[in-house]
Amino acid sequence: MTRTTLNRVLRRIYVLVFLVVSLALGSRFAEFVPGLPAALIDAGSRVYDVLRDMSLLIATAGVAYVTNIFQKRSKFVESLEEEWRGIVRTKSALYAFCEKPYPSTDDYLAAFCRISETIDNMRIVYRNVGETDTLIGLYPYAPLHDMRRALQSIDPRKRTNIPAEERKLARDAILQSFYALREIFLEELDLEQPTHSLLISGAKRLKASGTEKAARRMQDSQRRLQQSRTAVPNEADLLLSRLYAVEQAEQSSKDAVVGAMPPDQVRGRDS
Repeated sequence: MTRTTLNRVLRRIYVLVFLVVSLALGSRFAEFVPGLPAALIDAGSRVYDVLRDMSLLIATAGVAYVTNIFQKRSKFVESLEEEWRGIVRTKSALYAFCEKPYPSTDDYLAAFCRISETIDNMRIVYRNVGETDTLIGLYPYAPLHDMRRALQSIDPRKRTNIPAEERKLARDAILQSFYALREIFLEELDLEQPTHSLLISGAKRLKASGTEKAARRMQDSQRRLQQSRTAVPNEADLLLSRLYAVEQAEQSSKDAVVGAMPPDQVRGRDS
């Protein structure tokens, strides 16, 4: 179920709920409206009684219907995500084929089968645009076929001496088609911007080395407990203790060097 279909169904549900609630309120308070005929007030009272008696059934049916709608949406999104992962893997396979200096027939057949599978797998997600019982319609994402055509233009079975420039051109055409497809295909997934993004190139960690004193005390306590319950250390224990001591000494030296640096250089270092 696409996002457009989901929104259309939800709008219908909102309208239906509004009408039912309006009918219930109007029936309940009809007797307080001056000038209404007694027959109409009596009919309103009976309608209200029916709605009240059927409220549990109506609510249960509504919840079940809405749950079914969102389950269909969830399954559709899962299928869409899996299809996109297949498209990305296909792009990588075609790119690798174009970058090979001497691609073989087996390499070509593997890449062609990959793009062919991706094209056919789209049919379990979307139907063709304009498809009817008698008309095939149009494939919903033409760039996939553009990627296939670009791959077929460098088929090593037809020509064994394809120049590197032609393979590069096919690679560029495949990437261009992929980028065009990505811009449109992912719109259906309702993607949002990350709350905590990292937008600068060459970013480094902002946290400094070290830990809270409570964690150090816990570490020392565990070490004392371990030593009290362990017999004479074996060679492996001695090796690990020596390596740990060396690592801690190196880290202390590094922290001392950083501590001597100006604050503007310390900020943002990668520890």
